[in-house]
Amino acid sequence: MPLSLEEKSWGDVTVVYCEGRIVFRNEALTLSESVTELLRRKREVILDLTKVDAVDSAGLGELVSLYMFAKGSHSSIKLCGLNSRVHHLLQITNLHSLFEIFPTDEIAMEMSCARTQ
Repeated sequence: MPLSLEEKSWGDVTVVYCEGRIVFRNEALTLSESVTELLRRKREVILDLTKVDAVDSAGLGELVSLYMFAKGSHSSIKLCGLNSRVHHLLQITNLHSLFEIFPTDEIAMEMSCARTQ
């Protein structure tokens, strides 16, 4: 299943709802291009991975690249809704330490809004 993305914005925060796979070639590239463009305009991006069923090494590489881009542009990227497989993958690669990870988009939004007040 190809990756599809849907964006919803609230002020400087955008949640990107991802569905499908974040894998080599078009899917990883689609995610990278979309989120990089958002990070140029928004202070914070939350990736909701609830409906992501697979992430490969290219997908992990894109997530790290997006993290580095966000950090360099004084923005942030957060993750939410990780299934057990994706969560385990981030843990065994020690990438979970890079990202703030939340169980749901609602909690991620609450934390984002609380920090700006």
